[in-house]
Amino acid sequence: LLVAFPTGDAQAKMVGHHQPVTLASMEGKFEGGPMAPVALIGQPNVAKQRLDNPIEVPGALSFLAYGHFGSFVHGLNDFPKDAWPDNIELLYYSFHIMITLGTLFILLMGFATLQNLRGRLDSSRLLLWVLMLAFPYPYIANTLGWMTAELGRQPWLIYGLFHTRDGYSKVVSNGDAIFTLIGFTGLYFVIGLLFLGLAGREIGKGPEEKATVTAVVDQREAVLV
Repeated sequence: LLVAFPTGDAQAKMVGHHQPVTLASMEGKFEGGPMAPVALIGQPNVAKQRLDNPIEVPGALSFLAYGHFGSFVHGLNDFPKDAWPDNIELLYYSFHIMITLGTLFILLMGFATLQNLRGRLDSSRLLLWVLMLAFPYPYIANTLGWMTAELGRQPWLIYGLFHTRDGYSKVVSNGDAIFTLIGFTGLYFVIGLLFLGLAGREIGKGPEEKATVTAVVDQREAVLV
């Protein structure tokens, strides 16, 4: 938490300053203005240029992006359409699901830490099940963060200077690209199987018994004495 909050805040301010069209796309914001809200939920409607069924926190986006609730935040309509990201809907949902998962991580780990300090974590069967089943979520959130970054920088390869459509190589054939993709897919598949096997083995062991842990600690203390 000590790292996530300040770095996340700094990155949000950098996006607002250097890539305002990306920030507007991430929040599904079509019209610019002061006291810009953060949309907790909603569905971006690009055809009608609006956010459907929003639940918003007034002024939160202005504060998070620029440090003042009254700050002006640009909307997508402040920019030409050829500067908009290619898939605003996918960008919006990727960003918001990532943020939702991050919030759940904080709440879940905060509660687990509290239970551990109380000495009740090992006996909290439901919480342990939730923690075990939640192990894929950091990988999902990480992937969604990557998608947010890559979708958000479109249509630029080098932001503001070099379009993605101008950056492809005419030398690399379709076969080369497919072969490389298959190779990386196979490599990650093997690594994924290895991870699942090792994780399943550790999960199957379950938490160590308190008596065993206490005995080990006592032995170490005896050796030190």
